[in-house]
Amino acid sequence: MQVSLSRRAFFSGRGAQPVVAPFRPPWSRAEQHFVDLCTHCNECRDVCAEQIIVLGGGGYPEVDFQNGECSFCGDCAQVCEPGAIVAAHVFEALPWNLGVELSANCLSQNGVMCRVCGERCDARAIRFQLAVGGNALPVIDQSSCTGCGACIAPCPVGALEIKRFENEDQLEELS
Repeated sequence: MQVSLSRRAFFSGRGAQPVVAPFRPPWSRAEQHFVDLCTHCNECRDVCAEQIIVLGGGGYPEVDFQNGECSFCGDCAQVCEPGAIVAAHVFEALPWNLGVELSANCLSQNGVMCRVCGERCDARAIRFQLAVGGNALPVIDQSSCTGCGACIAPCPVGALEIKRFENEDQLEELS
């Protein structure tokens, strides 16, 4: 894990803060290899029909789930000539190791009827279970979640967040 030690953090005694890698397009190589190979051509961004690939820090492509969801069409991988996104593994390997987590400000968890996230989840990874008092609470099945982000933008209170899970180097092992 990389760390960032800002001058202010150093002198205030807070120390180094871990650097969290941004969410890259599906089937991207591990972060360091991705950065080494990416030429900033923006072909992946231009070809993304969902328009979720945006220009990120350093000019590298990142995925912004506030713009929509990933359909896993594979177009971004097909146009990536430098190989930062592994086209050979499209549809053979999991596109990434992302899933969603629910925060405490979820409307359903606070007694307000809302099922927007479950209605948007094509993978049916978000289900609702009745709880005492008649309110249905969301339950996320991470094994079914594709990390597509369909539930992120529609949530009226931003209660869902994309998280990176284990097996970060899965695509590197396949290469």
